[in-house]
Amino acid sequence: MHLNLITNDDDTQITSYKLARIVFAETNAVSLRAVESMASMIYNIHIKYDKSFADIAHDKNLFDVLNENSSRHKLLNVNADDKKLQMCLRVVKTMMRGNLPDAVFGAIKFHHADIIPYWAMARGYITECEDILYYL
Repeated sequence: MHLNLITNDDDTQITSYKLARIVFAETNAVSLRAVESMASMIYNIHIKYDKSFADIAHDKNLFDVLNENSSRHKLLNVNADDKKLQMCLRVVKTMMRGNLPDAVFGAIKFHHADIIPYWAMARGYITECEDILYYL
C-alpha cells in the first residue's frame, strides 16, 4: 500500500488556511463577529505596515497561539472539515480579497481579557469582541 502526500502549490491557499487556523485558535470561533474582528485586525496590519499575509501568518509576536507553550496552541490542529474552521476560512478569504468591512476601527493589536500584556497597560482599547480587546 502506498500513501500519497497531498500538497498544494498555491501560496494564497496555503496562507488562507494558516490564517484561518490562527483566527480559529485565537477566537475559538465563538461567533461570526469574533472571527470577523480578528480577520479585520489582520487586514489592518497588512495595510498599515505593507506586510504580506504570509508574513503575518508566521508572526509569533502577534499571535501567541503560534508559540508551542500557548494554552491555545493545540487549537491550530483543528480538523480541516470542522464547521467553525470552515467559517474562519470563508471570512479570511473574504478579508484577503479586501471585501471585509473593518470591524475593529483600525486596530492592529489585541489581547485576550484574561491576560494583560505590558504594552496594553498605558493604553485604552478601542473595541472589544467576546473576550478579546483591540488596540490601535
